Amino acid sequence: MSPRSSPAPSAHPAPGSSLTAARRRRELGRSTDGTTVDVLVVGLGATGAGAALDAAARGLSVVAVDAHDLAFGTSRWSSKLIHGGLRYLASAQFDVAHESARERGVLMERTAPHLVRAQPFVLPLTPLVSRGQAALAWAGFRAGDTLRLAARTARSTLPAPRRLSAAETRHLAPALRTTGLRGGLLSWDGRVTDDARLVTAVARTAAAHGARILTRVRALEITRSGARVRDELTGEEGEIRARAVINATGVWAGGLVEGVRIRPSRGTHLVLRTDHLGAMPAGLHIPIPGETNRFVLVLPQGDGRVYVGLTDEPVDGDIPDVPQVPETDIGFLLDVLGSALDVPVHRHDVVGVFAGLRPLLDTTPAAGSGAPAGTADISRKHAVLTSPEGVITIVGGKLTTYRRMAEDAVDTAVAAHRLPAGPSTTTAVPLVGAAPPQVLAALRAPRRLVSRYGTEAPAVHALTEQDPRLAEPVLEGHPVTRAELLWAVRHEGALDTADLLDRRTRIGLVPADRADAMRTAHDLLGDTFDAD
Repeated sequence: MSPRSSPAPSAHPAPGSSLTAARRRRELGRSTDGTTVDVLVVGLGATGAGAALDAAARGLSVVAVDAHDLAFGTSRWSSKLIHGGLRYLASAQFDVAHESARERGVLMERTAPHLVRAQPFVLPLTPLVSRGQAALAWAGFRAGDTLRLAARTARSTLPAPRRLSAAETRHLAPALRTTGLRGGLLSWDGRVTDDARLVTAVARTAAAHGARILTRVRALEITRSGARVRDELTGEEGEIRARAVINATGVWAGGLVEGVRIRPSRGTHLVLRTDHLGAMPAGLHIPIPGETNRFVLVLPQGDGRVYVGLTDEPVDGDIPDVPQVPETDIGFLLDVLGSALDVPVHRHDVVGVFAGLRPLLDTTPAAGSGAPAGTADISRKHAVLTSPEGVITIVGGKLTTYRRMAEDAVDTAVAAHRLPAGPSTTTAVPLVGAAPPQVLAALRAPRRLVSRYGTEAPAVHALTEQDPRLAEPVLEGHPVTRAELLWAVRHEGALDTADLLDRRTRIGLVPADRADAMRTAHDLLGDTFDAD
């Protein structure tokens, strides 16, 4: 069966897609043996994994490396939304808005309907929202629906926005303060089950097309003809030769290629327990007081947690592997929550925090000093840059448009290096686990597994039937089972407990939960590698 066709449900992973420690060792050896591949991709976030898939789907030979793990950087710190581009209309970025709406439709209807679905949002019309602001927001939601139509996304995929009565608003968002509530505005957007799982699916699909996906391989130096690399597990160094090199390292891109200037923007999120806010049939858009077109999002996750975000703050200085969250960000988000919720949320109710750094291209003059300017209004349009040495760098953009960013980077590589490849095919390449909604609905597996694994859900569930102990939760009160950790080691390239708890699952977003789950993850990882 071709990996381009929609896979049928089975008790096995998609052919050729399994990432394992043994496969990594084998393919790293092949990649550093002196042979030359068509494309080397550095960075395995969404865009890097997408570039690996795009190039491999065109029939090119591909090696993709990352110093850490799949989705280690910005790609796992998003709001988990697949935006349709509405916010870009307000700043007249019409091309970015249309591109976002188009890519959202591709994910929801063709390449990842198992991972990306419609998410309802309520914008409550509280006393802090003037009638003029409400009219502006309603016009924006209608414009967003026009974007959906222009992108040819079906109405059945994304319902129309509508006005809500005060009673309907309170039903969809019971935590709202009722005093002065005039009603609400209901809108819809795309939402990914888990951003890190999306990246894992893209990387595994690339592997199914023949790409070598190598985590824990650091690019020490890159040139137009390849890279000097180090195996972070053994310390051994080697060289990967390639006809074209794509730098997809996001906010770290400037550290590998001179002349690339990034202006990072920090987007902070809080993690709350669902039982604190109560049932939430819909997410919330809470207007930021004093702002006309900015909102704080309240995002129920379905796993006992709620995310609240996000900030948009410029970051100066060195770029850390894992961004730290300042108390000022936490206080800001709590204050906005307090402006609309009837349920008080205090600092001690915040059980976790996380922040991502947006890799925005710095187009300001290099001269000057002082604090960086604000980043909220910098264009989210991506750019493909080619260094004087011929290294191709892809920067900017966002999670929603990763596929188009990858396509543009590979197009540049193909043209610049005369690689034997035709146009991109990835708008029609389903990711591992993808299938039409009717197929997903008929799968004999728990719905939660289907929303995370798609057509592979029966195979994950079959592990629990073979060994009932694997059906036990990793952590009391959290839905992730031991079978999911085992699957991550056997098929998703997880090499250590951090891979399991922080990226293949999101248990690690709450430090207390991470600590409680560590022993189980460590024992299961050891048993699996010992069995190998």
